[in-house]
Amino acid sequence: MADRRFAVDDVPDPDHRLADTAANRHYVWDPDLDPAITVDPGDVVQFDCRDAYDRQLPRDPTPEDVAAVDAEGHPLAGPVAIAGAEPGDTLRVDLLAFEHEGWGATAVPPGDSGAGLLPESFPEPHVRAWDLDATADDGTPVARFRDDDAPAVSVPIAPFPGNLGVAPEEGPASTIPPRNVGGNVDVKHLTAGSTLYLPVEVAGALFSVGDCHAAQGDVEVCITGIEAPMSVTARFDLADRSVTQPEFETTGPFTPTGRDEPMYATTGIAPDLMDATKQAVRRMIAHLHERRGLSRADAYVLCSAAVDLKISQVVDAPNWTVTAYLPESVLG
Repeated sequence: MADRRFAVDDVPDPDHRLADTAANRHYVWDPDLDPAITVDPGDVVQFDCRDAYDRQLPRDPTPEDVAAVDAEGHPLAGPVAIAGAEPGDTLRVDLLAFEHEGWGATAVPPGDSGAGLLPESFPEPHVRAWDLDATADDGTPVARFRDDDAPAVSVPIAPFPGNLGVAPEEGPASTIPPRNVGGNVDVKHLTAGSTLYLPVEVAGALFSVGDCHAAQGDVEVCITGIEAPMSVTARFDLADRSVTQPEFETTGPFTPTGRDEPMYATTGIAPDLMDATKQAVRRMIAHLHERRGLSRADAYVLCSAAVDLKISQVVDAPNWTVTAYLPESVLG
């Protein structure tokens, strides 16, 4: 079985642990929430985070199971108050370790929900469960579909929290859109070893985290990555710098496997960046379906878990270019 822990070297023992209890969990960003704990600058905290489905899915879920999930927002662990943090300060968050539980899921919502990049192209819901305990031939931890009838794919695991930030000045506020203070940023490069800087808007900062992903493509096109419950270990401090939106330092990985490798890419070219993005993804789905044998729904799931989209140019008016990249190794 692959190692479930992804961490920097010499992670210190946590000074505090937020277990997965009702007292340590909330579903909105709100400056009026009481902190679960108050910590000192320099303290290390372990957060036990639920998956985005709020631990309501079985390990072999159906679309009906996904539709039955009843949660008012992302389940977030916290909030943690940092002693001495005041509005105008910058909170430093060192992401030290992640440990998953061996399982995850990616779901395509029904088209009439309007969710995801291409709801009009996928009217029916779809879900795939992932085994997170697999390894590639070279020992790389990978995610593979759990279902016997599923195509053989191997997505390298690179855990990160999709939703993390501090309380906004005004609330309560939904956990779905990101804000100046962080939230649902879904930045896949916030892996172990990264440092995040957040602008503080309320006393104590009130940091929370959740919505962890075992892997995700840049853009998360079907609106879910490989959603997985896991623990997050982080260290907090006040930084001697000023930021107005999240900024971070990271070592990547900048490809799904963290190395240079053969890619297959599709492009979208249009006078609107969103249209160009949709074109690139539609062409990648067509490639996976027509040439690699995946169903269109499984291709959409794989794009959300492993395809990175990049803006290639925004200077050659009137058309802009977006490119979708898939490592060939994902399909073996």
